[in-house]
Amino acid sequence: MHKVQFASTIARRLARQVPRLMAVATTLLFSGIEAYAQQPQQAPEARIVVTGEGSVSVKPNYAQIRSGVTTRTKTVKEGVDASSKLMVAIIAALKDAGIAEKDIQTARFSIQPVYAPQEPSTEPKLSGYSVSNQVNVTIREIGKVGDVLDRVVAAGATEVGNVSFLVSDASRALDQAREAAIADARRKAEVYAKASGVRLGRIEWITEDTGNGPPVPMMARAAAAPVPIASGEDTLRVQVTVGFDIAR
Repeated sequence: MHKVQFASTIARRLARQVPRLMAVATTLLFSGIEAYAQQPQQAPEARIVVTGEGSVSVKPNYAQIRSGVTTRTKTVKEGVDASSKLMVAIIAALKDAGIAEKDIQTARFSIQPVYAPQEPSTEPKLSGYSVSNQVNVTIREIGKVGDVLDRVVAAGATEVGNVSFLVSDASRALDQAREAAIADARRKAEVYAKASGVRLGRIEWITEDTGNGPPVPMMARAAAAPVPIASGEDTLRVQVTVGFDIAR
């Protein structure tokens, strides 16, 4: 009996405390929201982001070409023998032109079946094989490109192409283009800052995108006179994206 009365008394006391506890909790909740609202919110960082471009013209100092032969024969052995015989002559011609052995590298060797033209509803008929053997050649003396092309064609090359004029120290030349690109980015950013009525701050970040023109392909041709080759100049380009702070 006493236990029942004690439990009833505790329940009545808790019931009287509930409204007071809810009021306190509500007050704390809204006080927290109000305090958060009164705190100064951090504004997003201001940036001026621009793209700068720079370029430099350089004269190539070496070249690369691809040369080789493709033969079609009845059997694989005949094709390999014919291709090998021609390649021996081509490599000898390259060495006679002053090309070092380390600058001659096999780029492709393939054997593929060749099928005769077929009529509708008939199975393909094997007519022979195509054997291709090609080498990449580095020409250190750029003035010899025309002479080298003449020699490999005279030695029996059926394919000569992918003539590329290259720069051995492109990184140093690109550094000049990078400086020009940063200067171009700063110039653009200053224009935007002045037009917007703000002061340009320091550079916060830089990303770079480099791209050089692809090599120009040349098809082989037989010629009595030396092949005229003009190396000209290469233009190396750099593009950078720069994020500038706004000075306060």
